[in-house]
Amino acid sequence: MAAARHTGITLDDVENRFSVSKRTAQRMLHTLEMKFSETITSLDDSGRKRWRLPAAPLRDLLTLLPDELAALDLAVETMKRSGLTIEAEQLLTLREKVMALVPRAKAARLETDHEALLEAQGLAARPGPRPKIDRKIAAAIAEAIKACLILEVTYQARNESQATVRRLAPYGLLTGIRRYLVARPADDKETLVRLYVMERISDAKATSERFARDPSFNLKAFAHRSFGVFQNPQEYGEVVWRFSPRAAAHARGFEFHPSQQAEDQPDGSLIVRFKASGHLEMAWYLYMWGAEVEILEPAALREMVADHRRTDFPGLP
Repeated sequence: MAAARHTGITLDDVENRFSVSKRTAQRMLHTLEMKFSETITSLDDSGRKRWRLPAAPLRDLLTLLPDELAALDLAVETMKRSGLTIEAEQLLTLREKVMALVPRAKAARLETDHEALLEAQGLAARPGPRPKIDRKIAAAIAEAIKACLILEVTYQARNESQATVRRLAPYGLLTGIRRYLVARPADDKETLVRLYVMERISDAKATSERFARDPSFNLKAFAHRSFGVFQNPQEYGEVVWRFSPRAAAHARGFEFHPSQQAEDQPDGSLIVRFKASGHLEMAWYLYMWGAEVEILEPAALREMVADHRRTDFPGLP
């Protein structure tokens, strides 16, 4: 950490990274100074002490493990399955750069152990549905997002008979069951950001025209307003689910939403509360729980799933 971060690390960084007490973090940093005389300490603008280590002393100590290499490969495959083809290629390039730094003798042994680990742990791409996104379209969108360029797309909305060309100011991407482009119409400054289904974009081109991002918009906060990916502002509100005593223990192993609060009930059931929108995606997900979940709020979602709660499902998600 001390070598990888240009500005070095603080006591808080060590506490948070290793989940240790302040006293333990102090001992760790003291050991760092004792073992590596090249360690540089300084005070930043906030008066916090920082420790920084030149990378050279670490070169003979750093070892790439088969588990770490397998984790990289798993991340690449996961990105491909999610339609993140550009990002998958970038991570694959990073993997190749890392391997190029490994001594040739160690690299051969590493690859052998790594392949055995992949087979043993089943870290391979699994068959299943995935979004199909044209690589050229994905590349154009990625370029426009990074450079704040107006994006011209040929887009056909579900309620339209034919596609039309639209000029968009892209803010980011949301990935889930489907993949959405988060953007606002470039020529309409009053309109808030909207979601555009990536599979409905048949062509995309990054123009040379720049746009200014709304500094008040936060993509992460925007994403947290939905249960899955799609969101409807009119549906946003409190969601309350009650899992039966039979399913409660299983439900405790899930995070249904980052803002959730879970309450154990005297009868052994579990109530989960959070705020979000996207009733349709909630209904799709709840179907897997059969009759083991009851929707207390909102009423619209309760009515949507009322006729689809199965009692004959042999298992839980």
